[in-house]
Amino acid sequence: MKFTHLDVAGHARMVDVTAKEPTVRSASARAFVRTSPEVVAALRDGTVPKGDVLAVARISGIAAAKKVPDLLPLAHVIGVHGVTVDLEIADDGVRISATVRTADRTGVEMEALTAVTVAALAVVDMVKGVDRSAEIVHAAVTAKSGGRSGDWVRQ
Repeated sequence: MKFTHLDVAGHARMVDVTAKEPTVRSASARAFVRTSPEVVAALRDGTVPKGDVLAVARISGIAAAKKVPDLLPLAHVIGVHGVTVDLEIADDGVRISATVRTADRTGVEMEALTAVTVAALAVVDMVKGVDRSAEIVHAAVTAKSGGRSGDWVRQ
């Protein structure tokens, strides 16, 4: 197996994508925040003391997708041309999904994953006063399209 982010001496490096042609690419990810029934009820009633949890989480996720190169040192600075972050209240917490789009030289999987995880962190931050046990129980890339490796969908 060849690791693209290591040089021949095994040192970390940023992959040079200069020669690659920009193409349309997208990636989607999901995360889940498990909360207590009290939080679910407060989310549905709009009575969480800190305010509109879903709005804050949505904006946090969008902002985070644009900050990936600041967080991951080997990530490329790319044009993030579209981000959607959706949140849905479930009986045991909040489902979060995001899709990020670009027309650039490298994919946006990390941007999508960062969007959902930071949105999940925002949910936890907003509800922790009501439920200290709120937790992020999973986060994963669910699909990607475009680029040399083509399309992929999580089964």
